[in-house]
Formats: sequence, structure tokens, C-alpha cells
Amino acid sequence: MARNQSALTNWSQYLAMRLAASALHAFPINQNLRSARFAGSLMYRFDGEHRRRALRNIARSLPGTPASQAPRIAEKSLQHFLQLGVEVMFTTRLIHLDTWSRYMRLQQLSKALDVMLSDRPTIMVTGHYGNWELLGYTLATLGLDMDALARPIDNPLVNRWLTDVRQKRGMRLITKWGATDDMVRIMANRGTLAFIADQNAGEKGLFVPFFGRLASTYKSIGLLAMQFNAPIVCGYARRLGPRFEYELGTTDVIYPEDWTAQPDPLYYLTARYMRAIETMVRLDPTQYLWVHRRWKSRPRHERQAKPMPAGLRHQLEMLPWMTDELMARLQRA
Repeated sequence: MARNQSALTNWSQYLAMRLAASALHAFPINQNLRSARFAGSLMYRFDGEHRRRALRNIARSLPGTPASQAPRIAEKSLQHFLQLGVEVMFTTRLIHLDTWSRYMRLQQLSKALDVMLSDRPTIMVTGHYGNWELLGYTLATLGLDMDALARPIDNPLVNRWLTDVRQKRGMRLITKWGATDDMVRIMANRGTLAFIADQNAGEKGLFVPFFGRLASTYKSIGLLAMQFNAPIVCGYARRLGPRFEYELGTTDVIYPEDWTAQPDPLYYLTARYMRAIETMVRLDPTQYLWVHRRWKSRPRHERQAKPMPAGLRHQLEMLPWMTDELMARLQRA
């Protein structure tokens, strides 16, 4: 009986989403984006749990933000999140090899393109910022060979449909669960592998600075980069205004020679790409997913209300960009 109910639920969700997508396609995308902004404002007003989480994360991450600005950032963040759902439905219709330049501007991509077009394995990282789906989709449309790690959607019907949409221009998705062999194969074949890198990695992750707090971050990206001497491109797709217009750019390109001389290469490169993601977000904080539970896991010393261990403090002090002010914030968090 439970299995039948599950199947019924899956089909109901799938058909509802397909009907919603069909309804959206009856109107121009920019009109739909206006509707999504309105829905985002309603979500901000009536969804207390997500509103409070966003405001709490903004207050802790952007301590210099005037109190009057934090609600604006939180509301626009929710508006942006709902707009992403609209844009997913329109991306395959709007972004083609002969149309992409109507909607996209390229900014500081020359180093990244040199790396991604070279005959060497490459890793691209981004965060829950801007339109992370559009970044990979557009680069694949331009002919860059790319695989992306993705968590499957729980509903298999919706997952299959959206996977087909996301792969339409050549970007391949690999499942997040049991993906180690695929990732190694891609790197060994000198491919490009893309990650959304600002995921909470649990208590066993590497705790590196992110907006003045330690954030648990997966080790796998850095380990792959070190194993295959793969440069790490830190890229983003940032909304430029109320219409469907984006800037594609990078905030850092990390080369193997950057980390090999560091006392702790894995910690260094993990902290550096998270610093690059923070730089992206600061370009326009309203486009970050502040409801994301990025800081959910805490290091053991914080959980036990103890001082920061000497080993972790030393790792942080060895980061070339570490300052006394940032260290003080990390110890107070």
C-alpha cells in the first residue's frame, strides 16, 4: 500500500510540475520573473522559518550590514531563489549557440577558458550563488566538455525530466551517491568536473573560513585536484538586473603550483576556493541562498565550548590572507 501511495505521490508531483512548466511557457520569461519576485516576497512574509534562518545567517556573515538592509537582502534572496525555478524551465529554449550572447556577458574568463580548453584535467567550483545551473549549461553550450556532480531529486520522475533538461546542451550529470569511480575516470581522461562546493560536509569535513565563521567543507575536491594536478576554476553566473540577463565570470583560478609549496596543501586550496566563493557572494549578497544551512555542522571545540585547538589555529595562521581581525572573528564564533 505504501509503495502505491509513493507512486501516486510521485506522479502527482511530476504532473503538477509539468503543468506548471507549460503554463509558464504561455508567457514571456521576464513576465514570469516578475511573478516569481512577487511570490518570493510572499514567501518572505509568510514563511517564518526560512525568513528567520536567512536573517540569522546574514547578521552573522555580514556584521557591518545596517539593520535596515538585512531584511531587504533576505527578501531579495528568496525572490532570486524562486526566479531560478522559472529560469530552469526556459534555459533550453533561450540559450543556444547563436543566442547565448543576448543574455550573457563574459567577465574575466580568459584564464579560466585557457585552462578548460587545455589538455589537462580541470575542476570548476561555484556556490549557491546566482544561477549555478546556468553557469555549467552555458559553458557546455559553447562546446566545453563538462561533467557535473549532482544530488538526485527524490522523485524519480521529476529527477529524470530535469536531468534531461539540464543535459540538453551536452553537460553530463553524475549522481552524488557512489560517484567516486566516475570522478576519477573523468579526471584521468583530462575532463572538466564541476561542483557546487559550498555544501555542509558534516563533522568530518575540513573546517575553513567562510564569512568569518568556520564552515565544514568536503575534502574530495581538494584531494582530486592534488591527485591529478588539476587547476581549480572558481566561477559564477550573476544576475545583472530584473530581466533574464547574466554575467559569467571567475573570482579565482588556483593552479597546482599555488598549493604545492604550502605547509598544508589540502587545507590551503580548500580554504582558498571557499574564499573565492565568498568573493562571488560579496559582488551581490542578495543572490546568495541565505536559507542554505551552510554552517550547520560545528567543529568539536565549539560543540564542547573549548578554545580553538593549536593545530587548527596553526592551519589558519598559515593562510596567506589571514588577518588578526579575521582570526579574532573565527575564535569568537
